[in-house]
Amino acid sequence: MNCNEAAALVARYVDGELDDLQRRAVEQHLRTCANCVAEHQAALALRDRVRADVPYYEAPPALRERVRALAAESAATAPGRAQSWRERWRWLAGGALAGCAATIVAWTVGTAVVAWHTNDDVAAEAVAMHVRATLNNHLIQVASSDQHTVKPWLSARLDYSPPVHDYAAEGFPLIGGRLDMLGKQRVATLVYQHRLHTIDVFVQPATGGAPPALRTLRGFNVAHATGAGMDWTAVSDVSPDVLKVFVERIARDDAP
Repeated sequence: MNCNEAAALVARYVDGELDDLQRRAVEQHLRTCANCVAEHQAALALRDRVRADVPYYEAPPALRERVRALAAESAATAPGRAQSWRERWRWLAGGALAGCAATIVAWTVGTAVVAWHTNDDVAAEAVAMHVRATLNNHLIQVASSDQHTVKPWLSARLDYSPPVHDYAAEGFPLIGGRLDMLGKQRVATLVYQHRLHTIDVFVQPATGGAPPALRTLRGFNVAHATGAGMDWTAVSDVSPDVLKVFVERIARDDAP
């Protein structure tokens, strides 16, 4: 299975819609392809966001009763007998449209909720990426403390070149990097160590907006900064004041 074939199946794989053969093929491909792993992680994060933020609406009882009645009527009807267009339209107008209306309302409200929580979503998605990478032992794809190794590796796989610096002298050694999906964009993730804490720093071209405030989600702190033409989002269980100072230090460091 190549990347194009896997990309078409990742969403269905996340939703459990593949047969055994397809599922095994996708899982085998994900063991060897970092880019498709990033796509898979993004699909998981999107699923978690939808489950957390989008309201769930059950079908109205009247619609369910109509469906049951129609199914019973169809089972009792002799094969080949078709309903008239008028009968089908009456059923559609009386029941299905109500279901469609509920679906449209759910989609509209859900979209508004997601849009309203844009900043929260970025922070939540960053935390989800950090947790998933830690639990899956996938924190690092290129392991090195040398910025001249990490930067070319990331630049070769992105349409931008993220600044990379090592801060070992300040107690924040660079230990590697990886690719992630954040806000539907493939981004560079720089991985730093501070004592016993791991810090993920997501780097992407600046959008021009003001950085969100320091947040704490699920026990992890999320700090943002803008500088060197990039937006920087740092996630860690290190104390919030240390994380804030560190990400601001990275953002203003535009040294070659």
